[in-house]
Amino acid sequence: MRALALGIVASLALSFSGCSCHSTGANEVGVLTRKVAPFGQKGVQEEPYPSGGTYFFLFGTTDWHRFETKLQNLRMVKDSNDDVDFKTVDGNDISVDITVAWRIDPAKASFLLMKVGESTQDIQDRVVRPGVRAYVRDALNKLKSEEFYEADRRFKAAEEGRVLLAGALNPEGVIVEQVILGEHRFNPEYEAVIRDKKLAEQNAEKLKSEALAAAEGSKRNFEAAKGQVAQQIAQVAGTLAQVKLGADASLIQSQNEAEAILIEARANAQAIEKRNAALAGVGGRTMVKLAIAEAMAGKRIILIPSKGANIQTLDVNQIVNKIAADKAVDTK
Repeated sequence: MRALALGIVASLALSFSGCSCHSTGANEVGVLTRKVAPFGQKGVQEEPYPSGGTYFFLFGTTDWHRFETKLQNLRMVKDSNDDVDFKTVDGNDISVDITVAWRIDPAKASFLLMKVGESTQDIQDRVVRPGVRAYVRDALNKLKSEEFYEADRRFKAAEEGRVLLAGALNPEGVIVEQVILGEHRFNPEYEAVIRDKKLAEQNAEKLKSEALAAAEGSKRNFEAAKGQVAQQIAQVAGTLAQVKLGADASLIQSQNEAEAILIEARANAQAIEKRNAALAGVGGRTMVKLAIAEAMAGKRIILIPSKGANIQTLDVNQIVNKIAADKAVDTK
């Protein structure tokens, strides 16, 4: 029994002394290839090895490949003579700088090793870059030349290119996150024509906007003047109404005063008429007598005959008494 235990320990010691060590970084996935298979299946192992691990295998029996799982940026630009050339839908030559954000699907790392290449760079050069030239270009060459100056149309075309590229590469184990369009370049002469045309259109839009603004300003001024006129009309109407009310009040007052004067005049006339009627009868003669009597009361009257020397005197008091007596008789 002791001999068996010693044999096992010796075998383990010999095994570890003949092992190879493989590891993966924080943003890596490992793929194992068994060259010989004393304990498993030979060839590329389908199950990948997760990031941040260390693994031991029999020395000389395996190969080890690592792929980066973090986001990669493929920049296809003019500076590296890697920009994308194509024709617009209206036949003009154009080149565009393109940046593609992509990453490896860790679950398909073994498939990528068998079908594409042994490194992340191999996958970018053999799958991603050709895919951009094929699928993203198909989306871009649907645009007209002038539409490359419109940010919304460029963004929409870039998204269509991403969808096409992702549809082609996702089954291969490549996840396409974003397609970004950079600077674009036409033939210099054509680009000058396009630039001048766009400048003219911008100036036309500016003039149109200024005309609309002027029209709106005139409209506002008209409405303001209209409001002022309406206010003035209202003020004049109010003043006219006040004047009319005052005139109506004055007219009524004048009419009332005239009617009062007329009534008073009629009353005076009637009184005079009655008085005249009274004076025309016996009472009138009596009043005349009375008035004469009042006027002669206390005065001595001397009658001077025109011929002869006889002088007679008139007793006024007797005359007054006589008139008073006649008045008393008339009243009876």
